Amino acid sequence: ASDSKLCPAVGFSVPRDALLLAGCYECCVRCLGGIPYTSLLATLLCFSGIALFCGCGHQALTETERIIETYFARNMQDYATLAYIIQYFQYIIYGLASFFFLYCIVLLAEGFYTTSAVKQTFGEFRSTACGRCLSTTFIVVTYILAVIWLVVFAFSALPVYFFYNMATTCHTINILTETSSSINQLCMDARQYGLLPWNATPGRVCGMTLVAVCKTKEFFLTYDLYVAAFTGAGATLLALLTYMISTTYNYAVLKFLGRKGIGTRC
Repeated sequence: ASDSKLCPAVGFSVPRDALLLAGCYECCVRCLGGIPYTSLLATLLCFSGIALFCGCGHQALTETERIIETYFARNMQDYATLAYIIQYFQYIIYGLASFFFLYCIVLLAEGFYTTSAVKQTFGEFRSTACGRCLSTTFIVVTYILAVIWLVVFAFSALPVYFFYNMATTCHTINILTETSSSINQLCMDARQYGLLPWNATPGRVCGMTLVAVCKTKEFFLTYDLYVAAFTGAGATLLALLTYMISTTYNYAVLKFLGRKGIGTRC
């Protein structure tokens, strides 16, 4: 019975192939059970959000500078400060993309090495002082990043609000075109939003000129890019909150094991 083996649990011989399949199945179940699905979901969400925010935000800033230069300012000095700010923000976007990519990888690795199912796969639980200290550090850093990103999320809504008001004003002008002769009083003033200084000329676009601006390809593209960047910022904030939940849970597990005195050495 070279192809069979006595199984004590059932009292009779079981084919060796069946035992191998059962062992492979058990191994796969253990491997799948050791995956930190919460951290994995947060990582995918963070990558998607950062890609949207950085990619669309970078292009939206470029298109914004082009629209301001073409329709809202006639003198280079009027929007020179805005151009420098846009350039600095684009450099910051490069740094954000690199930082969050590395940080999400580190958090995902931390999730793998502190998930209880992984600990069971590789043997008995080992809660070390270094592990608990590392988890605490990730909780604090992630919390600070979430607070900072909440501010970024709020500020990313400002350009969406500006372009939304601009599109709404254009829609109102289109409705009043045949019934009112005072449509030139409806304007969008970039100076009110801090995009241009108060002495910039013309600084605003009114009436049918504003409607013409709203119908340009640049306007629709920029509007959609800012909406996508705003969505990406929201997804990143959600990912950071999910990381906070997972890292806090991992820390609680490690602290509980530490109280039981299981593997407390560093």
